[in-house]
Amino acid sequence: MKTQNIMIVGVGGQGSLLASKLLGYLLLQEGYDVKVSEVHGMSQRGGSVVTYVRFGEKVYSPIIDKGCADFIVSFEELEAARYLEYLKPGGRIVTNTQQIDPMPVITGAMTYPQELIEKMKALNVNVDAMDCLSLAEEAGSVKAVNIVLMGRLSRYFDFPLATWQAAIAECVPARFLELNQKAFLLGRGEE
Repeated sequence: MKTQNIMIVGVGGQGSLLASKLLGYLLLQEGYDVKVSEVHGMSQRGGSVVTYVRFGEKVYSPIIDKGCADFIVSFEELEAARYLEYLKPGGRIVTNTQQIDPMPVITGAMTYPQELIEKMKALNVNVDAMDCLSLAEEAGSVKAVNIVLMGRLSRYFDFPLATWQAAIAECVPARFLELNQKAFLLGRGEE
């Protein structure tokens, strides 16, 4: 099996580390060789954060080159657009429609770009965009956006639902398990 590449992009404090940990655990359980990168970027709240998850029969490096990502999972619209050059032809962006103002927008030096989803689709990019924040709130916590996104991503893989749920159980504290299981199903479209 050829190596597949998933980039997880977002803003510090949104839970991209948990998302990459969950994905890595799931893929190991499915028998793949997996490499998960360290966080690249400003992991403090508000800074851009990128993690790479690569899996296949044998994976030698965790780094994803430009034009090689099968999936970009984005916690925020601008981050999806920022890393678009990493997506391979025919790849897919799975993104939250939330907009988080970066520092230049907060300070008034710039304005947040409008209609990013439409602009990416106009470039013939496969974009699966949904309001993950509302679904996370419905599940019980705005902090569950990451698990909603993992639920959405799960639709593009043939891994059993039980394997995803076991990975969530392994990666989140027990007291938040029910909330995260619900967030996952909402993202998947099964709740």
